[in-house]
Amino acid sequence: MRELLKKVFGDGNQKELKSIQKVTDQIEALEPEYEKLSDQALKDKTEDFKQRYQNGESLDDLLVEAYAVVREGARRVLNLRPFPVQLIGAVAMHRGNIAEMKTGEGKTLASTMPAYLNALTGKGVHIITVNDYLAERDAHDMGKLYQFLGLTVGLNKNGMSKEEKREAYAADITYGTNNEYGFDYLRDNMVLYKEQMVQRPLHFAIIDEVDSILIDEARTPLIISGTAQKSANLYQQANAFVRTLKNEEDYTFDEKSKGVQLTEEGMNKAERFFQVENLFDLNHVTLMHHINQALKAHVTMHRDTDYVVDEGQVVIVDQFTGRLMKGRRYSDGLHQAIEAKEGLQIQKESMTLASITFQNYFRMYEKLAGMTGTAKTEEEEFSNIYAMDVIAIPTNKPIIREDHADLIYKTMNGKFKAVAEEIKLRHLKGQPVLVGTVAVETSELIAKMLKSEGIPHNVLNAKNHYREAEIIENAGQRGAVTIATNMAGRGTDIKLGDGVTELGGLAVIGTERHESRRIDNQLRGRSGRQGDPGVTQFYLSMEDELMRRFGSDNMRSMMERLGMDDDQPIESKMVSRAVESAQKRVEGNNFDARKTILSYDDVLRQQREIIYKQRFEVIDSDNIREIIEG
Repeated sequence: MRELLKKVFGDGNQKELKSIQKVTDQIEALEPEYEKLSDQALKDKTEDFKQRYQNGESLDDLLVEAYAVVREGARRVLNLRPFPVQLIGAVAMHRGNIAEMKTGEGKTLASTMPAYLNALTGKGVHIITVNDYLAERDAHDMGKLYQFLGLTVGLNKNGMSKEEKREAYAADITYGTNNEYGFDYLRDNMVLYKEQMVQRPLHFAIIDEVDSILIDEARTPLIISGTAQKSANLYQQANAFVRTLKNEEDYTFDEKSKGVQLTEEGMNKAERFFQVENLFDLNHVTLMHHINQALKAHVTMHRDTDYVVDEGQVVIVDQFTGRLMKGRRYSDGLHQAIEAKEGLQIQKESMTLASITFQNYFRMYEKLAGMTGTAKTEEEEFSNIYAMDVIAIPTNKPIIREDHADLIYKTMNGKFKAVAEEIKLRHLKGQPVLVGTVAVETSELIAKMLKSEGIPHNVLNAKNHYREAEIIENAGQRGAVTIATNMAGRGTDIKLGDGVTELGGLAVIGTERHESRRIDNQLRGRSGRQGDPGVTQFYLSMEDELMRRFGSDNMRSMMERLGMDDDQPIESKMVSRAVESAQKRVEGNNFDARKTILSYDDVLRQQREIIYKQRFEVIDSDNIREIIEG
């Protein structure tokens, strides 16, 4: 159907690109004139634009001149001249869309133009990144350009005082992470006095790695909690009971939905263990809940995949980026159940004082824009939920990277042996290798195999993320071997060392497919940036989680029929297609889960907006008699 619509109406992306191209040609045409301006004359343009905006000109009227000013400023201050494709991305963002720009195409520089233009209104522009390191780096590097042009720049960080935060938000352009902005909004609506609020009304936001923030993180709401008293005793008892259960006999586990349930036999055991007559009696609801959470903790939550134990605390690992989510806890007692399973001190349960999903927080901005290397696969969701279109921006130089079809092995063991062999061969000829893994434990397993082969390597996962920037910066050097979970330096570029181009560029090896195609595309995109050579290859096995949960049974039986041994992979487009359709199914399930969370939060949103509005009226007025009488 989609292909048919494209034929009838033309590709929307091409149409939009054509319209943007006209604008970028006008920006290009101003270059000779702006090159002749002195630094002071260039700076004076900012005041001139602000004045014209106040006098009724629109931002669209100012766009061509403003972008030409930023481009000339970037050349003078940062020694970087935006390419025409970066101008195209910059125009797409100002129009409230998502610019899909491949890795290494300079998204950060492209974002300076819409940020500058929209800051001329004086209402503030928020630039949102996935981590503090990137927020700090960009505020410092791009801040030089904004300050040269006469704008102020703020950095909004965790742990700052209210005064420091208020100052950061008062700046023309403010950098920070999505979590920090969301929590500031919730905290602002819990203050007792208006003077304690830090945010201004939400005007325009540019979201870096927009797919990570608006899609991957949309399933976890931001929650501010207080403590509620509950006894740790029941968690320990439920944990002791669950340890005695056997799979299939006492409980069943459905791998596709990750659902786990007691069998008839399991229920009888529970009644004997807790000495109750009927487990389903209303008096035993709490007990049943604890047993279910303990089951979930033991059967579906895996240490070093879903969470790590760090300094005696259970810390959640973000399954999309591989980062540690410090300070976040599973709700409904699941976190306490995992603490009991790991033999740690059980923390008090919390009760929610305020919460919001990222979807609803970001929909409060007057205008949103985004940028990422991978968004096309989620186009429908961006359009439905955020009313943003995804514009695929052409690359500055053609991509010459070779993407090989997947190799699929019968067992995990066979797959990892092949991966280690491949790394060894490429390392011997001096080609740098980046190995992508889905879980912390996989990265540690490969590291162990390489150690026994005597191959020097760096491991980048949730356990040693503090060296991230340094490890990624050296990942393109001759002979470098880097093993990384999905965090693989989002937002940092892997530049090739001397002589690496001749060796074929960076080799990327994926050790399994992620449940989201975007994450795989990101890993691929680490290689072959800016027209560099590169090669990518995914290694899979029939025992991988994605293949177990969603792979087809005919593929298994085909491997059996061919009598394949463990060292012999199948390489076929059919396999790659089967994997992709499995990924599409998971993506569909996840989209449904996010839609459900959003529909629940929409009910809360209506209440939240009414209550927060009334609350603000109360703290904003000197005399509340009228409000109360009303």
